[in-house]
Amino acid sequence: MADSPLTKVYRRLFDAFGPQHWWPGETPFEVIVGAVLTQNTNWQNVERAMANLRDADVLDPRALSHVPVEELEELIRPAGYFRVKAKRLRSLLEFIMDRYNGDLDVMFQTSLSDLRCQLLEVNGIGPETADSILLYAGELPTFVVDAYTFRVFCRHGWIGFDADYHQLQDYIQGALPQEVPLYNEYHALLVRLGKDFCRKSKPKCDLCPLRAMLPKGGPLEPE
Repeated sequence: MADSPLTKVYRRLFDAFGPQHWWPGETPFEVIVGAVLTQNTNWQNVERAMANLRDADVLDPRALSHVPVEELEELIRPAGYFRVKAKRLRSLLEFIMDRYNGDLDVMFQTSLSDLRCQLLEVNGIGPETADSILLYAGELPTFVVDAYTFRVFCRHGWIGFDADYHQLQDYIQGALPQEVPLYNEYHALLVRLGKDFCRKSKPKCDLCPLRAMLPKGGPLEPE
């Protein structure tokens, strides 16, 4: 891997935190469901909802598509916004069943650009959720951008605070090799950094593994 500024960031984070073993999920379909359930909540709540689905033995596309919506809402209630997420899951399941007959292997053989466009047409699936599905379930090379990524990159001055999702994604992907394991680990390391150090309020800049890479005067903030 070439020694670019972003690869230096990766090495510092990996040396500090080690491998993160992402994404939690025993099967690609579990990863897909988790990507929807984790919207606007923390992973602990998602794990409780996933446990309910696992106990009900419905964690495959065909089985889950036959669960009545009211029952699905109760199963995923711990993840919060359960009515909204139940609708989003049903929309995603309809897409998987109607277009790919529930076969994830066939779905992930679709070209990355085509499948990403298809996913973004599903109600409730935005860029972050789509890219999480593509990278972590489909093992396709697309970088997942989230609030932690924005915060870290903006505060260090690597991208402007007015950048949108795809501008930041293009910046990162343009600076790194298109390698699934690298994208996987890098995103997970940025999440760890954002949770433990580059927090929204009261960041721990003095203890941050990237403290030497901050601009003079400290982290940048939007004007």
